[in-house]
Amino acid sequence: MYQEDHFIKYSIVIPFHNEEESLPELYKRLCEVMDALPEPSEFIFVDDHSTDKTLKILTEFAIHDRRVVVISLKRNYGQTGALAAGFDYAEGEIIISMDGDLQHDPHEIPKLLEVFEETGCDIVSGWRKQRADNFLLRRLPSRIANWSMSKLSGVNIHDFGTTFKVYRKDTIKQIKLYGDLHRFIPALASWNGASVVEVPIHNIERPQGKSHYGLSRTIRVFFDLITIRFLLKYVTRPMHFFGPMGLLGILGGGGILSWLVVDKIIYGTDLVDKHGPLMLLGCLLFLAGIQLMCAGLIGELVTRTYFESQGKPIYSIAKIITGKNALHGKP
Repeated sequence: MYQEDHFIKYSIVIPFHNEEESLPELYKRLCEVMDALPEPSEFIFVDDHSTDKTLKILTEFAIHDRRVVVISLKRNYGQTGALAAGFDYAEGEIIISMDGDLQHDPHEIPKLLEVFEETGCDIVSGWRKQRADNFLLRRLPSRIANWSMSKLSGVNIHDFGTTFKVYRKDTIKQIKLYGDLHRFIPALASWNGASVVEVPIHNIERPQGKSHYGLSRTIRVFFDLITIRFLLKYVTRPMHFFGPMGLLGILGGGGILSWLVVDKIIYGTDLVDKHGPLMLLGCLLFLAGIQLMCAGLIGELVTRTYFESQGKPIYSIAKIITGKNALHGKP
């Protein structure tokens, strides 16, 4: 329960979307685990605009438990937006995130915290070493995606996809999330100098309801991989990404066009009749090179604007529910 000085050691951040069947059991297990710890904690439950009774059940928890804070989002922002809202509101020195569908067992929280304290790292990431999902539809695509993420990001962990993680407050507060980048938090944190340790966890088959994720998510992960590679290596210097390709196009196209001009002047060759396709290729390469160089310059300007401006949240909160205002019916 909350202390008078409002000191909070642990913040449990959990996003929910239509999880009414899992909520009672999840809350029961969370209470069993966190009540056994001597330090005070808070539960940040983020309702990602559920259409079932999820928000009603969460509100009842807030009425009877002062540790519970319910953040209700105005629309469905997805897991990244919901997690970002929870991270922004969390006050604990140590922030723990997990899924709300009981695939993550709260009783494993002490194991993650033990490693967190022993190693002094900034992030402890769960590793679903023995997965209970379908091999072809979930495990195989996940292995390929995780291997690719590890190689492209330089962070040597096996499971980027799991939400079950322990963060140092200062580490997670520095990361601005958007899109579907929550799975890349270890990579983004590592770019800021954070240390990451991986701990095997049990992967429990979803006991209630239906999974919100399918094979289509693997396709989106591929595009996220390109994004994260760019963010990690070129976000502060986009010209280094676009410049070489632009310069190659300009030199290649310029070389072809120069040769055609010499051929026309010296030999009087009819370029359109004899070298029409080659002339078109030279023009396309030259123009594409200029466009890529311009994209690099624009990227530099956008980067400067981004780092010099204040960050804007990627979510909009409809209301924040605590035990006090929930009891009196106030937003």
